[in-house]
Amino acid sequence: MIRVHVDSIRFSLLTQQRVVVLREINSRRFVTIWIGPFEADAIALAVQGHQPPRPMTHDLLLSAINQLHGTIKQVVVNAFHDSTFFAQIHIDQNGQTIELDSRSSDAIALAVRANVPIFVADAVMNEVGQEMDESEDNDDLPTTSAQVEAEAAPTTDDEELSIFRKFIDSLDSESESD
Repeated sequence: MIRVHVDSIRFSLLTQQRVVVLREINSRRFVTIWIGPFEADAIALAVQGHQPPRPMTHDLLLSAINQLHGTIKQVVVNAFHDSTFFAQIHIDQNGQTIELDSRSSDAIALAVRANVPIFVADAVMNEVGQEMDESEDNDDLPTTSAQVEAEAAPTTDDEELSIFRKFIDSLDSESESD
């Protein structure tokens, strides 16, 4: 298993899709997992240390686990099938280990709330892990805070850009007539 941390949560301004970037500790390898907006917010709030006035779903689950004398020990992103990540939440309850099947986003949201390690299975990292480019280096960021970045993909469709070209051309022709 490979220990990772939440490096960032990113979203596209065009599609509003979100991904959580899990980066291997002391390495440039990372895994990106597409997640929903509510899960992205839940992870970001917890990583940034914000406490909501009322418990969110992940806070409630953590509280229930604690009230039942359980302790979350770690979270493992353990599988990747058909473009879907799977995870397990490892809970210790009275000396017995319980492994709960979970969506990866929910497991990550719980891990950051419980301040426990997050791991990615070797097979998953080998299958979908990527190396961060030099230009994408985030070493200057603290590993305990999430960075929310907006990424807008450039538009390449000429038809979509034609209205802007016409406007710019009209400006050029006006300036030539002055």
